[in-house]
Amino acid sequence: MEPLDKNSEKYAKAKKRVDEIKGFYTHFTIYLLVNAFLLASASGIFGGLDSLHFPMWAHFTTPFFWGIGLAFHGLYVFQFKSSTFRKWEERKIKEFMDKDREDLDKYDNNKF
Repeated sequence: MEPLDKNSEKYAKAKKRVDEIKGFYTHFTIYLLVNAFLLASASGIFGGLDSLHFPMWAHFTTPFFWGIGLAFHGLYVFQFKSSTFRKWEERKIKEFMDKDREDLDKYDNNKF
């Protein structure tokens, strides 16, 4: 195994990918915890056994719509990107790199 060069482009790309995956798992964990609490409280678990009841549809809207957002987050993180999105992403990366290069050139030209 070759040593890690923390200044390399491969390292930066891999680190970004790991951060995206870690962000998805954090999002998923928070989703599970919050929605488990919401559904448990809606069903009356915290009120004792005599207050148990089945939650109404309104109690499922938060997990449902948040779940849709979580699904899109997962699709993004795990590379299920459309070709249109990939092209846009590449175009934006090139745009930012060109702007950084222009800014650096302006700085170098103003130095003298």
